[in-house]
Amino acid sequence: MPDYLAEAAGLAAEITDLRHRLHRWPEIGNDLPRTQAAVLEALAGLDLEVTTGEATTSVTAVLRGGAGASADKPVVLLRGDMDGLPVQEETGMPFASERDGHMHACGHDVHTATLVGAAKLLHAHRDELPGDIVFMFQPGEEVLSGANHMLAEGVLEAAGRTVDRAFGLHTFSANFAPGTWTTRPGTLMAASDLVAVDIIGRGGHGSAPFMGNDPVPVMAEVILAIQTMIAKKFSNADPIIVNVGVANAGGAANIIPEKCHLEMSIRTFSAGARERVRPLITQLIEGIASAHGCRAEVDYRLGVSPTVNDPEVVDFVGRVVGGLVGERYSVLEEPLGGSEDFSEVLARVPGAFLFYSGVPRGSSMADTSYNHSATAWFDDEPIAEAMVVYAALAHESLVELSRAAG
Repeated sequence: MPDYLAEAAGLAAEITDLRHRLHRWPEIGNDLPRTQAAVLEALAGLDLEVTTGEATTSVTAVLRGGAGASADKPVVLLRGDMDGLPVQEETGMPFASERDGHMHACGHDVHTATLVGAAKLLHAHRDELPGDIVFMFQPGEEVLSGANHMLAEGVLEAAGRTVDRAFGLHTFSANFAPGTWTTRPGTLMAASDLVAVDIIGRGGHGSAPFMGNDPVPVMAEVILAIQTMIAKKFSNADPIIVNVGVANAGGAANIIPEKCHLEMSIRTFSAGARERVRPLITQLIEGIASAHGCRAEVDYRLGVSPTVNDPEVVDFVGRVVGGLVGERYSVLEEPLGGSEDFSEVLARVPGAFLFYSGVPRGSSMADTSYNHSATAWFDDEPIAEAMVVYAALAHESLVELSRAAG
């Protein structure tokens, strides 16, 4: 394999500047025109087959290795997400967001820039690659829909045949010590679903509750009963996380409201638990409401699946990334409760999602802010190494897959 570490050092300033420009102008959701333009400009001049999305401002770029297109060559996909968050940045950094209420608070500016860097590294050695590489620049990860849009538009088949492996990287502003890399076989992150509930009673005057049917205590009972049900009906070895983030009722202290509104996230770590919890929660809410003479309208919205890494690919990751960073790579003991729509790619093809630390060296972990915080910060130092990990995973995968194919 080429000396990607040395070559990345020469690219680091250019890619870091791209990261800073992206950070200054974050865009959210699936419509990222300025970000898309920056990516297309950065890729210009490379011998890539570039297409842009129809439903979103995605960018797909195919790098042909060796002698060009062939139905027999392996294909590897590398993904970087591009969207920011509706957060007011409070880092005070010199290249902080210039857009009020918009921030790259989850490191997607780093992901986008480092995937561009990986494309440049691999492009310089395209004649040595025994297969093709698909670069997936994805909008809409934070709204958990961008990956499905790109899948529907054929990103997995962009090279002419379905990719054999897929990799994604994610940086963290907390949790992991500076310089470290980690992943795990099997479930890495949770599925994420949303439940919206209206509990409908009968409004009235607060002085005469017997003349109405107050839905507020019903809402309170529902909130507590869900937590009890989760604790009693599901194993702690396959947990479920329910967070009630919205609980609204009424507008005045002396009025019994007509209805209450709840919204909650449901996070599960296996397909079985995800399938089982849906009818149980629905039946519980409807049953409690009915017992009090109220009516419940339950809207259970499926989001994304658990992020599940292929165990054999994780073994491969350990060899490649461990060979690059040594003891700074480790296997994560437990999955994280967050969710990621790269799960939809990994549900279709074998691959792995990796985490790495964006915490500055010498920092106290106690002073870090978690991803999505207004003060979340991701250091520039890991940029070169992230480019190399992307490139090495793709290059070594193509070598391994082509050997296996004989």
